[in-house]
Amino acid sequence: MNAPVTDYDVVRVFCGPRGGYGNELGVVREGSVMPGRSERQLFAEKLGFSETVFVDDPERGVIDIYTPTLRLPFAGHPCVGAAWLLDVPELVTHAGLVGARQDGEFCWIEARAEWVPPRTLRQYATAAEVDDLAVPPKGEWVYAWAWEDEPAGRVRARAFPGRDDGIDEDEATGAAALLLTDRLGRALNITQGTGSQILTAPQPYGWTEIGGRVFLER
Repeated sequence: MNAPVTDYDVVRVFCGPRGGYGNELGVVREGSVMPGRSERQLFAEKLGFSETVFVDDPERGVIDIYTPTLRLPFAGHPCVGAAWLLDVPELVTHAGLVGARQDGEFCWIEARAEWVPPRTLRQYATAAEVDDLAVPPKGEWVYAWAWEDEPAGRVRARAFPGRDDGIDEDEATGAAALLLTDRLGRALNITQGTGSQILTAPQPYGWTEIGGRVFLER
């Protein structure tokens, strides 16, 4: 390993209205200290966050995203967190160009549903059913959701990646929220995990905005 574990920031993405909850993200601002994919993968595994971002060009917003076990061309909460931390108008990911903007307490990105790996969007009748779910068997990436208030677009959701990387449940997942928004074709206000908040809004030409609060942990 070429860099000590102190050479990264930790932000919480998609925090609740009072600043709590959110999904932790590791951000290595100087990606050049770990240029190889294998060493980045090892570092992401060591950190153990659901995702870790390596910044290859902070001015242009060029980033590289890893889970503890694989590299991702795009992911929602890493892009929102990196856009907020770098304060850039766009990010360059392996999936494509991601627009970014700050709007008061929220940071927004714009991305496309076809960039998201397959997920099972499983609807339940009530939010209480989603609350009571046990972690499903490995092998299937499940986004469990139910309407809390359908006319208002309020959704209760939980995310189960189904991987053998120690992440049984993801606290807040922008990519899955993007898929759900694309399927339903409407803006959503999602409460996920223990209390994270994700806002989404369909845009023209197949784009979707995903927004949330970001706080710097360290």
